[in-house]
Amino acid sequence: MMMRCSLHAATTSSGHPEQGAGRPFRRASGLTALISSVWLAATLLAQAPPAPGDPLPGLTALEFELFRIGLEDFLEVEDAEEGLGPAYNGTSCGGCHNVPAVGGISPVAALRAGMVDANGNYSDFDPDAGSLFQLFSIPTHGCQVVIPAEANVIARRVPIPLFGAGLVDAITDETLLALADPLDLDRDGVSGRAAVIEDVATGELRVGRFGWKSQQATLIAFGADAYLNEMGITSDLFPNEQSFGISPELMRLCDPIPDPEDIKERATGRRGIDNFEAFMQLLAPIGRGPIDDRVRAGELMFDALGCAACHVPSLETGPSTNPLFDRRAVPLYSDLLLHAVGTGDGIGQAAAAPNEIRTPALWGLRFRRPLLHDGRAATVTDAIRAHGAEADLARQGFDELDPASRAALLAFLASL
Repeated sequence: MMMRCSLHAATTSSGHPEQGAGRPFRRASGLTALISSVWLAATLLAQAPPAPGDPLPGLTALEFELFRIGLEDFLEVEDAEEGLGPAYNGTSCGGCHNVPAVGGISPVAALRAGMVDANGNYSDFDPDAGSLFQLFSIPTHGCQVVIPAEANVIARRVPIPLFGAGLVDAITDETLLALADPLDLDRDGVSGRAAVIEDVATGELRVGRFGWKSQQATLIAFGADAYLNEMGITSDLFPNEQSFGISPELMRLCDPIPDPEDIKERATGRRGIDNFEAFMQLLAPIGRGPIDDRVRAGELMFDALGCAACHVPSLETGPSTNPLFDRRAVPLYSDLLLHAVGTGDGIGQAAAAPNEIRTPALWGLRFRRPLLHDGRAATVTDAIRAHGAEADLARQGFDELDPASRAALLAFLASL
């Protein structure tokens, strides 16, 4: 059987020449595994519905190997000799994405801060460093970042689950732009806005879709962004350390490893961010739970209340040479647009205003706690009641439901 050697058309990778030995090579055994055994494993996985953390069904042997290598890198614990820090939030991707399986969430929250002036305008203290203030630093902790006393906006953000991220990556910009209605021309009270940003991987204007503020448009950029900001490891996409208040001279003392720190492995020609991209791209979405008459009634209520105006039940990927991503339904329950629904965190980022948040996808909701961007909602009901502004009518409708209708709606959401 002929293998497909390429991933879907949106996949990107660096065209730069090899830059040396790179990070210590820990995956040789994976690369030399018998291709027949890998193909058998992929075939067996394709025969059953994927469980949380499984790859997409139908992978080729090569794709399964890329997924496995990516998973190993995703779980690898970094240290200072590999570029960790000097300021960081975690030592591995899996440390923040592990519930209910690797690729999911965790209750760990990142910390952001900024300032709003007398006119109500938000600004970062340092536009280059952004709003993130890392929680930890490597010894001797001379480069620990500190929130300035002038900060009057402080926000926390919990991780977003990555299940099905490759399908989200394969949705075309045109699909998202067609959903946008920033001026509310249809007068339904909902005014979703597409986050048009410059994709750092290609230099092209794209529609952002990854992150709470849709601050990245592609998986390769999303992974590289996290590698820098959450672990302090630079790459050729983000080659400069970014920690607020740390001078270049002090940074060199704290972190003497030359930038970029994530460079190609001699044996594979791949960077860590390439492996992260492959893992996220090939990670399956979480399927639906049991569906009965009450769940079906709840879904009708979900639509009748107007929830589906933002939490669009299903989108579709664009054309692709890879059957995994070719015009596939993506039942994520999100329009991937920016909305002001009363849950914004006050932080402006990329194309997003301080009061805007990207519509969170609801697939896999039953495995996710806590809820909302900052984890302040313990239950689905708490999350719904936190909605306002564009979602005010839907929230009022929820409050007015009779007990049976509300139970049906919650049963539907519990099936996602």
